[in-house]
Amino acid sequence: MKITEFLKNNIVYLDGAMGTALQNCGLGAGELPERWNLSHPDQIIKIHKDYFDAGSNVVCTNTFGANALKFSDEELEKIVKSAVENAKTARKLSKSAQNKYIALDIGPSGKMLRPYGDFDFEEAVSLFAKTVRLGVKYGVDLIYIETMNDSYETKAAVLAAKENSSLPVFVTNAYGKEGKLMTGATPSAMVATLEGLGVDALGANCSLGPVELGPVIDELIEKASVPVIFKPNAGLPVYENGKTRYNVDEQSFSTAVADKINKGVRVAGGCCGTTTGYISALVEKTRGQAPLKIEKKNLTVISSYSHDVVFGKTPVLIGERINPTGKKRFKQALIDNDIDYILKEGINEQDKGAHVLDVNVGIPDVDEVERLKTVVTELQAIIDLPLQIDTSNIVAMESALRLYNGKAMINSVNGKEESMRRIFPLMKKYGGVAVALTLDENGIPETAEERVNIAKKILKTAKSYGIDKKDIIFDTLAMTVSASNNGANGTLDALKAIKKELGVCTSLGVSNISFGLPRRDFVNGTFFALALEAGLDAAIMNPYSQEMMKVYFAYRALNGLDKGCLDYINFAENYVDFNGERLEIKPQNIEKFKSELQECIVRGRKERAGEITKAFLATENPMDIVQNEIIPALDVVGKGFEEKRFYLPQLLMSAEAAKCAFEQIKLYMTAKNQVKTSKCKVLLATVQGDIHDIGKNIVKLLLENYGFDVVDLGRDVPPEKVVDETVKNNAVIVGLSALMTTTVPAMEKTVRLLHEKVPDVKVMVGGAVLTGEYAEKMGADFYAKDAMESVRYAESINK
Repeated sequence: MKITEFLKNNIVYLDGAMGTALQNCGLGAGELPERWNLSHPDQIIKIHKDYFDAGSNVVCTNTFGANALKFSDEELEKIVKSAVENAKTARKLSKSAQNKYIALDIGPSGKMLRPYGDFDFEEAVSLFAKTVRLGVKYGVDLIYIETMNDSYETKAAVLAAKENSSLPVFVTNAYGKEGKLMTGATPSAMVATLEGLGVDALGANCSLGPVELGPVIDELIEKASVPVIFKPNAGLPVYENGKTRYNVDEQSFSTAVADKINKGVRVAGGCCGTTTGYISALVEKTRGQAPLKIEKKNLTVISSYSHDVVFGKTPVLIGERINPTGKKRFKQALIDNDIDYILKEGINEQDKGAHVLDVNVGIPDVDEVERLKTVVTELQAIIDLPLQIDTSNIVAMESALRLYNGKAMINSVNGKEESMRRIFPLMKKYGGVAVALTLDENGIPETAEERVNIAKKILKTAKSYGIDKKDIIFDTLAMTVSASNNGANGTLDALKAIKKELGVCTSLGVSNISFGLPRRDFVNGTFFALALEAGLDAAIMNPYSQEMMKVYFAYRALNGLDKGCLDYINFAENYVDFNGERLEIKPQNIEKFKSELQECIVRGRKERAGEITKAFLATENPMDIVQNEIIPALDVVGKGFEEKRFYLPQLLMSAEAAKCAFEQIKLYMTAKNQVKTSKCKVLLATVQGDIHDIGKNIVKLLLENYGFDVVDLGRDVPPEKVVDETVKNNAVIVGLSALMTTTVPAMEKTVRLLHEKVPDVKVMVGGAVLTGEYAEKMGADFYAKDAMESVRYAESINK
């Protein structure tokens, strides 16, 4: 029986930690766990067998870090082959009676994807694909992608699994204490993205203990229409007598996980610190228990890399400004590849209150495929709103959907057979919510009944592709009223009929109604109000429009969608009256900036930050620009990051913008033969055996922007080399990073050797597997829970 069939009526038990078991077997500091498949197969077989014997339905191959970044192609194949064979042998040896499956375990690459890092999205897909193909070749039952803390890398891994196998795909992400991924995604956003990509089960693993991860699991259960996975750590690591243990015992762990099974979790196991005792306790506590039914949530939802937007609860505003139609300046920006102008339009729409940004770059003489890819990538780098991919070019659409970080809105499909045949396969593969226009080969029907019939045909065809009606939003087409006296009524009648008969969400390009008329805002605002009353769920509109924004906030207040009318009050109080005649909206809820350069750095507008800095240098002292402009802007973002108002993407893009400004200053000072005074030297390294350098690279970028002289030793660095390079470079601070529990002993050894050989150096440590108490016990001088804390500590030492 395939695991997806077994999953329908049973609770599925995963295994526990592999790293913890290997350390108990003697895995040395700096050793790569995956090589034990070849060098210690009996130990690996025993670990798998013990988990099967404890009641696990699924054991994960010892391939968490098995990828082509770490191993040659030849060695990688040997490792995966041996890993699968070891698991199969364990399955044969185990006499326990439950259904048993083998999952190809895939962990993160250890690199940050562009635009935040140097790893290309397609490179990541190829990397994971190589491991997936080997897992399929040697006969695993499913693909299990785990411990992903970036939504974009998660998508790359899922695409690799889907494109290179027909096996079930399970995915779990690593959420932090704030209930979000490192790059800012909420559980709801991950549900939207992963369900759109067609995964078979999703959930959370690692990071925290079962109690701390509880709220994340609750949100996943509330939003997901597929089985939810719960695989927490055995609490937090505690360092005692030279060994690592975890602070949640077997009974407490099993009680907490069983509680979530009672609330709807369908797949459960353990991550760091859990052993066979944890799994057997969980199995015993829930033995014979019937799983709760998985309810289809039927949410019409899209997402960005950070959050989701749900349709049907409150009107959704889709900003229309990133579209060349009727916009001469925008067309010129597309021709000139003026990305900064386009980004500024997006930022302004976000500030004015848009929830989604429509993105259309289709004009003659521009390579729409490449330009759309560029604009989508650059927008998502600095703006966290979901995007509506708006193009009739099917190649451009697929290119954009493939690299889109989240679940996109797609504009559009219609009732023509050719249109549905082209769009629906893309939706099925990449996910998305399509705007469906009620027209077909015969054009736009006059009557509401005919438009409803087209909508029914679209839904029927979508279903044949495996697409549910929740992922179709119908646009009944607002036609210019100046050309058809009854055009508005026909649109609204069709909208009402589709809402009532089909139970789907609706959208309109509201501004189309007023083409050819003076003072179009008057007509647009009134039509918007009529459409909302008729059941409109989303409007493609101009968020700069005073009339439409007044209607939007007033409508929400009048219909009980604005508790205490707080949004309306905030909106109304931010109007500025000019001579009692003209009202203009002030941007809401945004930072107040002292200069355009500071704004560009905070917003992450790299090119413009460099241009302004270059202009400043004609009249300003370089170091005054650094102290009065760049550092204060970085501090704004740093404070926002520490207060959890900003997340890693904003932090990184601000740092990149600051870097562009610094490059101009460096060029200027080099030309003038001026010497820049750096702060103290900081040496950074990921410890031996660990290839994950995301955290280290973030720390490096920020420290350099704050003026520190950084020496980066890279990944998998032996303790002796760290010491030698510390002495050679006369470093004042050494920063060590580790992501994996199996590499913590290497960190401990490095800290100990540094204090022995270079007693005056300050050692700061960080990584997902560490705590402040743990760091203190291993002898580190400082534990940095995030990159900004590293900067603050370095600043305190430099004084």
